Amino acid sequence: MIKNKFIAIEGLEGAGKTNACICVKNILKKYNIKNILLVRQPGSTPIAEDIRKLIKKQFNTDNLIKETELLLMYAARIQLVEKKIKPALKNGAWVISDRHDLSSLAYQGGGLGIKKTKITKLKSLFLNNFIPDLTIYLDVSPKIGLARASKRNTLDLIEKRSLKFFNQTRKCYLKNAKLDNKIITINANLNIKKVTQNIKKKILDWLNKQVI
Repeated sequence: MIKNKFIAIEGLEGAGKTNACICVKNILKKYNIKNILLVRQPGSTPIAEDIRKLIKKQFNTDNLIKETELLLMYAARIQLVEKKIKPALKNGAWVISDRHDLSSLAYQGGGLGIKKTKITKLKSLFLNNFIPDLTIYLDVSPKIGLARASKRNTLDLIEKRSLKFFNQTRKCYLKNAKLDNKIITINANLNIKKVTQNIKKKILDWLNKQVI
């Protein structure tokens, strides 16, 4: 028997987070785990989805400053955690989230240059250090990831940022992944079949350690 867990999937645009979420869900089902909630950040509640649209919207004369973007990300995250994730976990569901707090450290911290201390203070104040039981970080080079994203649909406001921004974001992801034993890093530069195989192997190894 395995106690329900909170799993986050992280990575740059084009890393394959949606595929990874589905992959993890399918593996859990094979373990006869049927109560599974899939969410995305920002989003997955009416308020958080409106915040998502605001973050990605192009304004003619008044675009978001980096601190505003960070606070909006946290507003959406807090709404989702309190309204959906925590209640689901309390009721015995497994939760798989496309992104969580590590995204803010990487994007608004590494990419936009907001100090880590400010971000961790927000986390401590409003999430009470609520963290995933496991994070799967899909590591992809910005050039490969953005090329994939551009084939998928029109790039949004964040996806249109500079290569330097995404290189800094990736660097921050990698740095934090090395410091946290709850983060599994997967090489997402490979083809989707190989990445899926590697995710399955890592998740199965992790699940076998969770059996109580």
